[in-house]
Amino acid sequence: MDHAPRHRALDQDDIATTVIPKLPPKDDATAVIPKISDATAYIPKIGDAAADPTAEVPAKLPPPTTPAPTPTPTPEDEDQPAVPAAPKGVTVVPLRPVRTEEGYRSVYSEYTRTSFGSVARAISRGTGEVLITFGLIVLLFAGYEVWGKSAIVDAHQDELNRQLEQQWAQPTVGPSAGVSPAVVKPANGDVIASVHIPRLNKKWAVVQGVTPADIRYAPGHYPDTALPGQIGNFSMAGHRTPAIWWDLDQLKAGDSVVIKTADTWYVYSVTGHEIVLPTAVQVVAPVPDKPGEQPTKAMLTMTTCNPKFNNYQRLVVHAEMTRQQPVTDGDPAELKG
Repeated sequence: MDHAPRHRALDQDDIATTVIPKLPPKDDATAVIPKISDATAYIPKIGDAAADPTAEVPAKLPPPTTPAPTPTPTPEDEDQPAVPAAPKGVTVVPLRPVRTEEGYRSVYSEYTRTSFGSVARAISRGTGEVLITFGLIVLLFAGYEVWGKSAIVDAHQDELNRQLEQQWAQPTVGPSAGVSPAVVKPANGDVIASVHIPRLNKKWAVVQGVTPADIRYAPGHYPDTALPGQIGNFSMAGHRTPAIWWDLDQLKAGDSVVIKTADTWYVYSVTGHEIVLPTAVQVVAPVPDKPGEQPTKAMLTMTTCNPKFNNYQRLVVHAEMTRQQPVTDGDPAELKG
């Protein structure tokens, strides 16, 4: 048998209800707010006020006030972080401009202000710049004297060699029978020969005379010494410049020095060299370093300044003639090797 409860619909009588009684009206349950008679006011027109002088004029309101601008804080007004104390002997320069009574002071004013040290440094720098400039000028002048003049000397050498070739090409009139030829002494500045040094692979035209004007662009022949090929001492002087006898100290014993005249090649062999003072004129004596002695051989002496870039000494190269040959036989073997 099924004992499960059965459900049914609720009847109207089963629902609980209640009735709220209506409250009777009371006299004090409500209140009437009386009208306030003075809550409003009438503002007279301006025109009416002007027409009626006795009318009350409302008071004038004060103008609105403008609030004062708030000042902008400056970096100096702001709280700055604490700066640690500088070590002893160290100068601290502020990174910001400093306000003074005269205005803002530059950050670098600590360095640019005039002091004994700054004046001393300025003088030192100025002196150094002047000395450097002077040194550069001296170097430029020395460079011009040593290398800059080479082109000028080479141009004059070309002209002297051209004059020498023209002079040798002119026909000469021989002496009449029974008359010995006279030796004609050339004038100072005249080109008289050419000197060839195979070791240096160079040649130069040689002029007569050893004055500064004579040897400006060429080696010069000492006028009181022998001529090429003669018994005695054929002596020459030349500047120690790259265009003339710059490397004369490279000659060694046995090196050849060849002299060419209008009709003859003269070959000399180096015997040695020496360094002397400018007053040692005995090196160009007929017998070198033996004044008063009579020569028996044809010799050659070349003198130049020593050391390079100076002239308080003289470099002297000596040589002796070993042979000679006519120009018509061609160049000597010493120039072909």
